[in-house]
Amino acid sequence: MWLLQLPSNLSTPFLNGGNSNGLGLNRLSKPTSSLPVAQTHSLPLPSIKAMKTMEGKVVCSTNDKTVAVEVVRLAPHSKYKKRIRMKKKYQAHDPENVFQVGDIVQLRKIRPISKNKTFLAVPAPDRNSRNRNSPGDLGIPLQSQQQEEQSQP
Repeated sequence: MWLLQLPSNLSTPFLNGGNSNGLGLNRLSKPTSSLPVAQTHSLPLPSIKAMKTMEGKVVCSTNDKTVAVEVVRLAPHSKYKKRIRMKKKYQAHDPENVFQVGDIVQLRKIRPISKNKTFLAVPAPDRNSRNRNSPGDLGIPLQSQQQEEQSQP
């Protein structure tokens, strides 16, 4: 133990942070500043809703209150970087046994119902009735439409 104790009169630049006057900061010491600490506001953080819903096709509906849904997604190949179709089957909860093989359903993430069922199958909206963002669909009438409305009173 006596080897680990240093004499009190020994002064090295390594002990006091490089300053020979003894006022230097140690690398392990906490920095002190006279600047006020910023107050953090306790705002609720928004929840992240990434990959909470998926869309797929029902491939099996023989089980009671359960459907097997195949979800197809495009992913780049690890070596060739070509986009390939990746298929995965999920077990989804269908409480009323509504869906048949071939139906397009939307999967919503819910609490686990069993070991493999963590999704709820809901009817997917029609692909034709989805709101497509087109340049003329901003809700603002075009100049030609405004002139027609003004001339029709």
